[in-house]
Amino acid sequence: MTSPAPHTPAAPPPPREPDAPRDLVGIGIGPFNLSLAALAHPLTALDAVFYDQRPAFTWHPGLLLDGTTVHGSFLADLVTLADPASPWTFLSYLKDRERLYPFCFAGRLHIQRAEYDAYCRWVAERLPGLRFGHRVDAVRWNPERGLFEVDHTRLGPDGEAEAPGRTCTRNVVLGIGSEPHVPEPLRPLADAPGVPVLHAADYLRHRDALLAADHVTVVGTGQSGAEIFLDLLRHRPAGRERVHWLGRTEALAPTECSKLGLEHFTPDYTRYFHALAEPVRDRLAASPWQMHGGIGADTLAAIHDELYRRSLHGGWPDAVLTPGVRVRTAGRIAATRIELHLEHVQQDTRSRLTTGAVVLATGYRERPLDRVLAGLDPYLRRDGGERPRVDAQHRLVLDPSVTGTVYVQNAGNRPHGVGAPDLGLAAWRSATILNSLTGKESYPLPRRTAFTTFGLDPRPQVPPARRAPELIPLLDDRRQEGRPRPGAPRTAARRNTAP
Repeated sequence: MTSPAPHTPAAPPPPREPDAPRDLVGIGIGPFNLSLAALAHPLTALDAVFYDQRPAFTWHPGLLLDGTTVHGSFLADLVTLADPASPWTFLSYLKDRERLYPFCFAGRLHIQRAEYDAYCRWVAERLPGLRFGHRVDAVRWNPERGLFEVDHTRLGPDGEAEAPGRTCTRNVVLGIGSEPHVPEPLRPLADAPGVPVLHAADYLRHRDALLAADHVTVVGTGQSGAEIFLDLLRHRPAGRERVHWLGRTEALAPTECSKLGLEHFTPDYTRYFHALAEPVRDRLAASPWQMHGGIGADTLAAIHDELYRRSLHGGWPDAVLTPGVRVRTAGRIAATRIELHLEHVQQDTRSRLTTGAVVLATGYRERPLDRVLAGLDPYLRRDGGERPRVDAQHRLVLDPSVTGTVYVQNAGNRPHGVGAPDLGLAAWRSATILNSLTGKESYPLPRRTAFTTFGLDPRPQVPPARRAPELIPLLDDRRQEGRPRPGAPRTAARRNTAP
């Protein structure tokens, strides 16, 4: 599929009536909805707009440590695995920045996180139809109009509400992402002002203060915890490191990165996983921590190298690494002292640790869909755990009376498996959503993506694209005539723009 260059002049779109409904409203502009917006951009008859309450695109700014990389090929960017000819590929970004030759000679497969963040910001700053500084307050279904109503508020520079608005749309896509997770025993300290207990999401903002603390404890033995421990270790004096790293996992173990193991992050496994019985999905979603909660082998090697280097002249670094430990309770014993009550799971022993600061590398949890979808609650169909059901094409299962569709970009790994939060599936999922929305193969997708056969039936489980009867004939007519059919439902034939 060939896409126009990002700066190629296009014919001006026809005027859009202010009250005309959109074809699609996106809520949240993280990498997943940014991928969707980029792939929707060439579909000029699709009228879409995306809202995010942040003033501009950012991607985990507190964790953009020097040298940290995205654990995936640079080809697994926002669009390439669905449309290598797209103007929004990572290689297009490098060409625009005149960095193709340096990147070629660097021979990199995994790009640095800061570079991925810069690439996404490059896309976000150029794509039309993205509305930052707009908070979505509610989503409702209007049965009389057969449309969703999305209430939103434009925010000022300081985050204050400036102007309310309402957008009607035939379809909605949720890309609200995840939020930092603070374990219950540490929540009162993390919420208290002035207490040196913070989530890893804020690490870089407080890094100088943490480096100056007399003792730092990192809680969490996943990738973020490992990177923060390594950064602290490298920048604290030899022999006086005074860094403690602990977490619940039973070992400081690497993330699965074998070539066949990585096939769990393919569309084939995603389809296989969604077809499993709900109790089996729930059990698997809670168990494979090493698929998504381990540590990169290169990071583990760098930690060992740094510890070894500090032992070359005799003695051991003043650093403690203890897996298999959970924090039972925590309290403040002085203005700058925190006491952690610890339990070793395998030994069934307990101890106390006094520290000057705590960094919680305890991961993220998906934002509950109910916060955004409270207005749709009467129409939601739920599973055995009273969670909104999501079908194989990433659609919420709604009451049949609702003729519109709500797509979900990231509902965690419960409905779609361990690869659901992985950036490498962004382009495939976005293309799947657009194919479902347009009712045809706007983006032809591969029928097979893994050598592994997940299950006894070797046939790929590829759901057919749904034809949207109100939208697609109109889009087809526009391509032929440049204008709607008389009496047809109106949709705006323009490229993801808003007044």
